[in-house]
Amino acid sequence: MVEEGKQVSFIYTLSIDGDVIESNTEREPLVYTQGSGQILTALEAELEGLTAGDKKTVALAAVNGYGEVNDEAFQEVTLEQIPEDARVVGAMLQAQGFPGPLRVAEINDDVAILDFNHPLAGKDLSFDITIVAVENAPPAPANSLEDAPPAPVN
Repeated sequence: MVEEGKQVSFIYTLSIDGDVIESNTEREPLVYTQGSGQILTALEAELEGLTAGDKKTVALAAVNGYGEVNDEAFQEVTLEQIPEDARVVGAMLQAQGFPGPLRVAEINDDVAILDFNHPLAGKDLSFDITIVAVENAPPAPANSLEDAPPAPVN
């Protein structure tokens, strides 16, 4: 059963307004550990208690998905800072030090407006999910000196 600490594998199709945005039905299942924050918190909550073979459609309002559009996440930059081929509304860019893609929201004579919101911000999400497996999560690897076994003493 899906519960905190379990490793969960699932197949999903993500739709927005009936249009399929992403799916792994033709690929390997997505694998995460329940309660670890690897997937949307609201989605984790909806999967709690399911078992292998269960199917569920999960509707998440924008606020429970990637949040509402934040007007403060728009930034004006000079056009020279944007590659020439990306000076088009809708172009997706990567910025050094920013974890996700950003979108060119507007182009003016000498400036561009960049949207730093998540691309799915402001969108209601619908997931069709099939749980493939629920297993005990493997032990976490030692990732610090505190977690490492003591060194042998000569």
